[in-house]
Amino acid sequence: MRIGVAGVGRIGTMHAGNLASLDAVGEVVLFDPVPGRAAAAATTIGKARAVDDLDTLLKDSDGVLIATPTDTHPATLRRALAAKVPALCEKPIASDYAQMSALVDDIEASGVEVLVGFQRRFDPAIAELYRRIRAGEVGKLYLVRAVGNDASPPDFSYLPASGGIFRDLLIHDLDAVPWLVGEPVVEVFASGSVLVHEAFAEADDVDNAVVMLKFAGGAHAVLAGGRHDPLGYDHRIEVLGSKDSLAVGVDPRTPLTSLEPEGPVVATDAYPGFPERFHRAYLNEMAVFVDVVAGKVANPSPARDSLTSLALALACDESRRSGSPVRITQEVTA
Repeated sequence: MRIGVAGVGRIGTMHAGNLASLDAVGEVVLFDPVPGRAAAAATTIGKARAVDDLDTLLKDSDGVLIATPTDTHPATLRRALAAKVPALCEKPIASDYAQMSALVDDIEASGVEVLVGFQRRFDPAIAELYRRIRAGEVGKLYLVRAVGNDASPPDFSYLPASGGIFRDLLIHDLDAVPWLVGEPVVEVFASGSVLVHEAFAEADDVDNAVVMLKFAGGAHAVLAGGRHDPLGYDHRIEVLGSKDSLAVGVDPRTPLTSLEPEGPVVATDAYPGFPERFHRAYLNEMAVFVDVVAGKVANPSPARDSLTSLALALACDESRRSGSPVRITQEVTA
């Protein structure tokens, strides 16, 4: 199988290397709009070759991974749809709700499989948590807690175009947690502060935020995210139910020190960033994408689910600004 990669910046190059490691992939075809970048990447990735334009990439590929700049995602996806080439697109597939909604309609009308790159859905531990919830092993859900902290803040020049903490950082948990719970969100409350650097306030953003989601069945989720954790990158999800209490993201590299006498202390190799924390997820994401292209498995991250997380992120921003809960009047569930 030949898989194309459009965009070979940091994330695209990582994906291309992971694709090349799969036995099912015979060749990785690379394209980047920056002259020479694809050719340079091809020299460092096994089974890879570069092409000069997107049309050639689509013609030569059984599936395409889209990791170009965000503002190019809708047009690139539509070209993949026109070519009838299945795609995996990095989030977000479009920058605003109206644009995304129209794009999702086009994707579904085309019949072409499009996966959205919310890597948490592909993390083996989170996928197992999903399985256990669906199998009834957790019982009635009471509470979900999720923590997501960057080790270091992003480059401040990125902030004005980031979409804010809810659409950039917490969007992953706004996708994963409703997907895990499997019920409509009926109310959102969010609060945020600027504690790390004034650059966030200058970008009309916050650098620490807390979100509460209330689900139709009565369960709640509390999400917390921040732009600086001095010990390392930290992402955990905890689920409490009537039959079990489970956690993912708690291991010897979790950047957390217990003050209990026999509790864990932060390791010297605590996760420095999301590529390391979600290394298994990114590998599995490529393997699942290849299986979707081959028609072996169902799409676990369809485009329409992106509307759920974006709607929730917009509700979070509205709640933060108003200081009041936001009722969700239409069904919002992944």
